[in-house]
Amino acid sequence: MTVRRPRPLPSRLTLRRMTLRRQIATAVAAISVLVAVAVGLLVHQAMIRQHVDQARSSALTALNSALTDYARGLTPNPVAALDDPALPTRLHDLAAGGREGTVLATDQQGESMWAAAPVRGGVLSARVDFTQDRRAIADLDRIILLTVVAAVFTTVLAGVLVADRISRRLRTAATAARGIAAGGTDTRIGELVDGKDEVADLAAAVDLMSRTLHRRLEDEQRFTADVAHELRTPLTGLVTAAELLPPGRPTQLVQNRVQALRALVEDLLEVSRLDADVESPDLSAVPLERAVRRTVTLTGLDVRIGITSDQEVRTDLRRLDRILGNLLLNAHRHGAGPVELHVDGRRITVRDHGPGYPDDLLDHGPQRFRTNAPERGRGHGLGLTIATGHTRVIGATLTFANHPAGGALATLTLPPD
Repeated sequence: MTVRRPRPLPSRLTLRRMTLRRQIATAVAAISVLVAVAVGLLVHQAMIRQHVDQARSSALTALNSALTDYARGLTPNPVAALDDPALPTRLHDLAAGGREGTVLATDQQGESMWAAAPVRGGVLSARVDFTQDRRAIADLDRIILLTVVAAVFTTVLAGVLVADRISRRLRTAATAARGIAAGGTDTRIGELVDGKDEVADLAAAVDLMSRTLHRRLEDEQRFTADVAHELRTPLTGLVTAAELLPPGRPTQLVQNRVQALRALVEDLLEVSRLDADVESPDLSAVPLERAVRRTVTLTGLDVRIGITSDQEVRTDLRRLDRILGNLLLNAHRHGAGPVELHVDGRRITVRDHGPGYPDDLLDHGPQRFRTNAPERGRGHGLGLTIATGHTRVIGATLTFANHPAGGALATLTLPPD
């Protein structure tokens, strides 16, 4: 028994994968071809019908003239003959049956329009040459074909130009939108996209969204900076007062909480400065292995250091300490040991063996005051945010992923000199 496999259905994604310009051009081309072919066929059929009707009318006129001459005993005109052997059989049988008719037929002499009628002595027929009509129809077909090709080419070209203009404006809007998503909330698409159509409406809507987002981000940054500054003054007094408390377990708990609050306020101030994009790096040339070992020593954390290749880099050593320190602290606080730091040229990786980064962080990056996953512990979520901000200042890239064998993996790639 033969089993027939079902044919795979055409992919619905084929049209979606096409660019808008190709979709418009393809649609215009298809419609143009269909319309041109339909009009060409209609004209072709109309011209054939016209030439056939004219030839039939001429053949019937010649036949009537021959019948009149035959009835008077005169010789029929040259295009008519009695019992012509070239007369098509079906027309001869029709006339022999007592009926008059016409037929378009082809023989050795070419294509002709025949008309025949019964007479007392047999079948009288008239013949009109159709060769010139057929040539005229062929010439008209060539003209129709050229016209169709020219019309389709012109229409498709116009469609491509229009589609290209629309696609170019949409690409410009998309590029500006990506710039807004990357942090350039002061970008305005309406300045780049002209016109008063739907694309311009889309640009205006995106500009409105950008202005609203920019205003909200400014409000958030201002709020963060204001809160940090307002807390700094009373916090200083609180730190001083905590140091004056008598020694003991309660005093130690208060001092620890005050120091944690002080660190949080300093982090908030640092985030506000990074958000304001007023920071500039202080670059100097340092061997990367020495800089990494220095950072690990400053943190005082248990870290396994691996070196594949060392390289001298030009970077801001203080910001590099801050980035790696926050990554190592995050790995110890929210991950599990052992924590590994590996240097390979300009690339530094920090890996722990905990549950890994949550999906929300991998999709959207670090977000302040969110740790995103209970299994990675609690915290205010500023460590990775600060690391990302300093990375942006020194021109490096910082990516977050989960190691295939388990654990969180952060990769810092320093820029070339």
